[in-house]
Amino acid sequence: MGDNQEVSTKISVQALASQVPDLKADPRLVKALDQAKAAAVFEAGNSEFIGEHLGLVMEAEKLATHLFCCTNPAYLGWQWAVTLATTPQSKSTVTVTDVVLLPGPDSLVAPAWIPWSDRIQPGDLSPGDVLPVNANDERLTVGFTEFFASEVDEDFEYIEDYRGIMSGWELGLGRARVLSVVGREQAAERWDESEFGPVTEMARLAPATCSSCGFHNSLAGALGHAFAVCTNALSPADGRVVALSYGCGAHSGTVDPGFTPVERAGSASID
Repeated sequence: MGDNQEVSTKISVQALASQVPDLKADPRLVKALDQAKAAAVFEAGNSEFIGEHLGLVMEAEKLATHLFCCTNPAYLGWQWAVTLATTPQSKSTVTVTDVVLLPGPDSLVAPAWIPWSDRIQPGDLSPGDVLPVNANDERLTVGFTEFFASEVDEDFEYIEDYRGIMSGWELGLGRARVLSVVGREQAAERWDESEFGPVTEMARLAPATCSSCGFHNSLAGALGHAFAVCTNALSPADGRVVALSYGCGAHSGTVDPGFTPVERAGSASID
């Protein structure tokens, strides 16, 4: 913003959030405008940084906040909030309890803070980084090792609830936690929508699907019913998880168009 930038004179939303509706303004606090402005000048260190009075917000009985425009070029749009109070023991004395800067409608403020666990995205992890997994991560469930090491009721119904869907439970010998049904479904959805899924242009123009390709290496477990790993070095999917309904021109059954194996052998020349 430039020095002549017009800013809103509306009271800060943060200040209004503390206002008590229908609370009558305390006359002593209203009259203490000069005292509030002096406190703001003292805190700002320069009277030129204190602009017009924007209003008063009653936060409680005998507690109110005066707001002033901040004219410091570095804080255009911000507002000085000076909170005043009186006490039953000293009804005639007004005390300054707080002086702070609050963002106004036109203030430049940082975006709302988001926990790192929500900010992290695929590809953010670098060599040497450590990414702790949440103990309640729904993508994981208790494996055989952890389940029988814990003190649980051996009642079948309890075990079924504890493990989730029994048909989707994995033994995971030696692993405390294994992939849950939710984790498996999320992975399947993510892989199906990837560049090696069935709806890509490569798959649409392929002569056949990966399900019949000799280069597909099956996955163990339930995910193996729909996905595999490509092992063809000439395929764009080499070393990647592919949907069995995906396909490319490097399918193992692909032959030269217009030539039979006999014709190809007969066309070979010997120097």
